[in-house]
Amino acid sequence: MRPADIAVIGLYFVVLLAVTLTMARRGRSAGDFLSAHHDLPWWALCLSLVATETSTLTFISVPGVGYTNGLVFAGLAGGYLIGRLVVAVWFLPLYIQGRMSSAYQYLGRRFGYRVQRIAAGAFLLTRLVAEGVRLLAGMLPLVWLLTHAGLPVGRGTVLVAIMAATLAYTLFGGLRAVVWSDSVQLVIYLFGAALCVGILWGGAGGWQAAWGAGRLALFHVHSGARWFADPFTPAAALLGGAILSVASHGTDQLMVQRLLAARSLQAARLALIGSAVLVGVLFTLLSVVGVQLWVRSGGAPLAALGFRSADELFPHFIVTGLPAGLSGLLVAGVLSATMGSLSATLNAMAGSVLTDFGPVPARVVARMAEACGWRAGPLFAARVLTAFWAVALVAVTMVLGGGTKSAVILGLTVAGWSYGPTLGAFLFGMLCPGGRERDAVVGVLVSLAGMAVLMGLAQRVGWTIAFPWLVPAGIGMMLAPACLSMMFRSSRRVGGTDSVAGK
Repeated sequence: MRPADIAVIGLYFVVLLAVTLTMARRGRSAGDFLSAHHDLPWWALCLSLVATETSTLTFISVPGVGYTNGLVFAGLAGGYLIGRLVVAVWFLPLYIQGRMSSAYQYLGRRFGYRVQRIAAGAFLLTRLVAEGVRLLAGMLPLVWLLTHAGLPVGRGTVLVAIMAATLAYTLFGGLRAVVWSDSVQLVIYLFGAALCVGILWGGAGGWQAAWGAGRLALFHVHSGARWFADPFTPAAALLGGAILSVASHGTDQLMVQRLLAARSLQAARLALIGSAVLVGVLFTLLSVVGVQLWVRSGGAPLAALGFRSADELFPHFIVTGLPAGLSGLLVAGVLSATMGSLSATLNAMAGSVLTDFGPVPARVVARMAEACGWRAGPLFAARVLTAFWAVALVAVTMVLGGGTKSAVILGLTVAGWSYGPTLGAFLFGMLCPGGRERDAVVGVLVSLAGMAVLMGLAQRVGWTIAFPWLVPAGIGMMLAPACLSMMFRSSRRVGGTDSVAGK
């Protein structure tokens, strides 16, 4: 490892922790730990949203997708913008005006606590697995760098070190620390991606070759079965991507928690729409890097370059293709991104447990503290639950292992299991005034089971279902049984009334 890289990485983390902890000193209550007193500026929340949703998966995987498929992730950003406009108009007023602390509180108020807890449980399980995928992707560049420097370190050692550094500021500052750390790491993202584009910039001949090979197209055009399997067709990217964005930014506590920390409904909308623009810029920059690497290699297949998967392409370039200092800065940015997404996940999961499952979790933690002779302050339960999810994430990550599938696509596929059922429950509550708790419970449970069967069969049989279509499938699986339950209940009530009248 070059001395300049070591110096940059060390300096970066010192500055990151100093800025984050300084900005987070105001948090002294459980409410502030989970919501930052609803007074964070919209631009910081905007940066935090993009940093959380993109994270290491995006930084590592999108250039690989750009190498093999061109600018298709830039096209997907168009669907994300449409979806966020829907969330800004119809979903945010429900949360902001109701002064909620969790997205699933809406379901609790609309249907009852059973639906709220089922949705929150699905979020916790999905996030546990999806974040494990993120962690695996985030460790790749650091392990690669240390190995090339003659300092081989095991994956477990790297994982524990990253988690310990993340807990250092997450336990202290809560959501406020998470948002400011996210803001810092996103600036590094954008700066690093733009620098890579500048370093790789070539002449017109390379771009003409990329155009001729279809690497500058925003969408894929297919017919037949491949239309349903490709996530980058116009329909999948714009329609499916819009629905996916509604699910992620309208019903996923990981994203909604940040919007709930805004000072007003207008500020939350500015943060949300601004994040759509920023994610489009980031997707475009990273996709262009992938296309430039394709031009630089003469269009050689990844296997011919010695890569087992597309996710190895950009980390290799960071380690071997950048000058001293800049390589260290990008590695620090990738690690910071891993820490940022981790801290966001830990805080959101702890908040969901305390908000969506009633006072029982806090009481259990308090009794455990009393049994150990500890004094349980106002932040004790939140911090214990944060540490619990950190241990759980380490355990899940250690058993996941690697694979050849793109990490960003794998992560979106995992999230698709619960996004559709949860968004279906929200739509059922908004569009069906006659719906009751039993109807919603039936719909959510059937759809979660149905999505598990669908994804399991697809894996077993060899079907390929593009991740943007998983959310519409889950919505349909939720709404159909919920509406049938509502109709059956109504018919029984009418039948019972008629029979009584007949007597």
